[in-house]
Amino acid sequence: MIKILSAEQTREADQYTIKNEPINSIDLMERASTAFCEWFMGEFPGKSNIHIVTGKGNNGGDGLAIARMLNEHGYRVSLYLISEKGSEDFNKNYDRIAGKLNVHIWDGNPEFESGGILIDALFGSGLDRPIEGQYAEIVQAINNYEGLVVSVDMPSGVYADKPVDSENVVKASHTVSFQLPKLSFFMAENETYVGEWHYVDIGLNKSFIDHSKSFYHLVTLEDVRHCLKKPSKFAHKGNMGRIMIVGGAQGKMGAAVLSAKAALRSGAGLLTCYVPAGGLSIIQTAVPESMALVSSFLDYHVEEVSFDGLDAVGIGPGLGTEEQTALAFRKWIKQLTVPAVIDADGLNILSSDLSLLKDLPTGTILTPHPKEFSRLAGDSKNSFERIEKARQFAIDHKVVIVLKGAHTAVCDADGSVYFNSTGNPGMATGGSGDVLTGIITALLGQGYEPKKAAILAVFVHGLAGDEAAEDLGIISMIASDIVDYLPDAFRHIEIR
Repeated sequence: MIKILSAEQTREADQYTIKNEPINSIDLMERASTAFCEWFMGEFPGKSNIHIVTGKGNNGGDGLAIARMLNEHGYRVSLYLISEKGSEDFNKNYDRIAGKLNVHIWDGNPEFESGGILIDALFGSGLDRPIEGQYAEIVQAINNYEGLVVSVDMPSGVYADKPVDSENVVKASHTVSFQLPKLSFFMAENETYVGEWHYVDIGLNKSFIDHSKSFYHLVTLEDVRHCLKKPSKFAHKGNMGRIMIVGGAQGKMGAAVLSAKAALRSGAGLLTCYVPAGGLSIIQTAVPESMALVSSFLDYHVEEVSFDGLDAVGIGPGLGTEEQTALAFRKWIKQLTVPAVIDADGLNILSSDLSLLKDLPTGTILTPHPKEFSRLAGDSKNSFERIEKARQFAIDHKVVIVLKGAHTAVCDADGSVYFNSTGNPGMATGGSGDVLTGIITALLGQGYEPKKAAILAVFVHGLAGDEAAEDLGIISMIASDIVDYLPDAFRHIEIR
C-alpha cells in the first residue's frame, strides 16, 4: 500500500532524509526537481514555451531548479518571480540561473506568451493559510492563462490534508506531487484545482515513511496481486463459495441479474438468487448458471429465508423498500450468521431503522454512495468530513464501509482507509454498484476476510471498467460492460 502522509509528516520525512541519508537540503531539492522534469519532459516532449511562476519559499526554489533544467533541455523558459530573494535554497538556485534565463519580477500585469505551459511553483504543500493580497492577484493571473497549468507538488492554495478555505486557488491541469499522493487529491471538490494528479519518487527515507502512522493508503496493482488467491488444482464448486444474492422486485430485476452475473464472473462456486416469484423466469433465463429461490409474493419479498449452508450473502440489489420487504429485511439481519454485503435498497431500509446496526455481524460490508451514506450517518460539509465520518462509523459499528466514488474508499473497523486507484467516469451508470455487490459477495464466499474482499473487489470492479473504457470509450459504457470485462480484469491481476 502507498501511505498517504499529512503535510507535517511530509516535512518531517524531508528533514529526516536530510539528516540521516545524509543529504544537503539543496541537493534534495535538486533531486525533487529532476524527478519533476523527467515526468514533465515525458508528458510534454514538444512544448517549447514554458512560463514558471515562483514564490519565495522552497516551492519557488523547486521552480527555479526546474526552470534551469528545462532550459538545459531546450525548452524556452520565462521566469516570473515575486522577489529575487527568498529562502536559503531559493537564493542558491537563483544564483545558479543568473544571466541564463528570461526573468521577470512580478509587476501585476504579466503577458504570458500563448501556446505554452505555465508551471505553478508559488506555494506548494507548505501553505497553511488563505492566499491574499498580491498573491491572490497572481493566482488570478495564473487561472486566466489559456494554456495548460502544471503545479509543483500541490496547486497553490490547496492544503494537503484539509479543505480549501479561499477562492484564491490555482486551477491546475496537472499536479505532480513529490514522493506520495496527498489526501486532498481524493476529495471530489478539489478536482477543479488538482486536475490529473501524479506522484514522483524523490528518494525520501523509506524507513521513516514505513514507520509513520497514517490512516490513509492508496491501493496499487501490486497490492491486489499479493492479495488474490490462486484456486487449488483440486478446487470444486462446493469449496469455491456457496453464496446467495437477495434482491429483485417488480421493475428492478435487472439489478439482481447484474449482481448475479458479476458474482459468477468473480469465481463463485454455487450461486442462489432469492427473488420474488415474478422474477423467477427472468433470473433463470438471464443467469442459467444460478439456482433460484422465490418468495411466495409476485412482486417483492415478504418472507424469512434461511442462510444455513452459505458462505456469504449479498442483500439489496433491486430489493425495493415496500413495508413487507422492510419487515422481512429486519428478520434477515437478525438471523445473519455468515459474511454479508448490504447495498442499495438494503442500505435504504437500514437507514430507516438504525437500531438494526447492532444486529449486524462484525465485518459486515456496507456499500453506500455519498447520499446513501448521508442517510446512515448524517450530512457532511465536505469530502474530508465525509471520509472521517465513514472511518468513525466503521469503527463504532465494527463494519466495513465501501464509500463509493471516483476513488472509492474502503474504511475498516480498525480505522484504516484504503483509496482505490482504478475506475473512470464511464462507470457512473445505473447498475454499476450492483455489479460491485456481486463481486464482493463472491470474494467473501471464497474465504477472503471482509477488508481484503472489499479492497480487491473495488479494484477489480474499477479495472474491469478501465478495460471496458479502453475498447468502448467512457460515453457508451453500461454496467453490463463491467461484467463482461471482469475476466480481462482478473487476468490482468493474475499476470506476474
